[in-house]
Amino acid sequence: MPASEIALLGAIAGLTIFLGLPLGRMRAAMPRTKAFLNALAIGILIFLLWDVLTNAWAPAQDAIARHAFGAAIADGLLMLAGVGAGLIGLVYVDRWIKRRASRLRPEGPGAATARPAAIPAGPDAAAARAAQLSMLIAIGIGMHNFGEGLAIGTSAAAGKISLALLLVIGFGAHNATEGFGVVAPLAATGQRAPWRRLVLLGLIAGGPTFVGTLVGVEVTTPLLAILFLALAAGSILYVVIELLAVARATRLKELVAWAILLGIALGFATDAIVSAAGA
Repeated sequence: MPASEIALLGAIAGLTIFLGLPLGRMRAAMPRTKAFLNALAIGILIFLLWDVLTNAWAPAQDAIARHAFGAAIADGLLMLAGVGAGLIGLVYVDRWIKRRASRLRPEGPGAATARPAAIPAGPDAAAARAAQLSMLIAIGIGMHNFGEGLAIGTSAAAGKISLALLLVIGFGAHNATEGFGVVAPLAATGQRAPWRRLVLLGLIAGGPTFVGTLVGVEVTTPLLAILFLALAAGSILYVVIELLAVARATRLKELVAWAILLGIALGFATDAIVSAAGA
């Protein structure tokens, strides 16, 4: 299959994430609706975390089964390093963002004095935090989708065209639900996200599928796939921790529990197509 057609497959699989992004323009003023959207995103991300970790650990597990313990240790350490970099790295990124918000700024044009920048409160703070969480979710999903692109590119380059097409269908369906996970924090604030913001989030989350497909055609080393999957797992775990804190503050345990369960079910339902493809 020509490289241009393989690249098109990756683009199709990645662009389906835009199907769920328009939900970010939906107004959700009711507290219960906000809690539901937040918890549904948690469920989707919990499934995604399990899926990513399972695939990242698979090479080490296979090495153990072959009694290749040296390779197993190397793969396992690489996975742990990637998870740690994704998780702890975002902790420091979050700290940097907060420090940046509290830097000194001038009081006005030509002012010689400066005062601490006021930290937004109330709805403004909630909107800012929602925008930050959506960006972090998009980054984590983008890392995960890079691994999916690797699978598409590797399969197509090996001449397994039918498998590559099934992967495109499966990953495309899965990415559509991930698009909702990206914008759920924005929708929960009750403010309509600008289209420009949604396009940016879509490119960050879905674009790596296309890039991964191109890389998969040329580079087939499993270590690269392990590293990116592990980085994705760490970043997704960080976001889940943040969203759980928001869910706990709502004090709507029953609604949150059902919404998380629904999110997990949606993840498994869309992943069924991928499993049918033998991925």
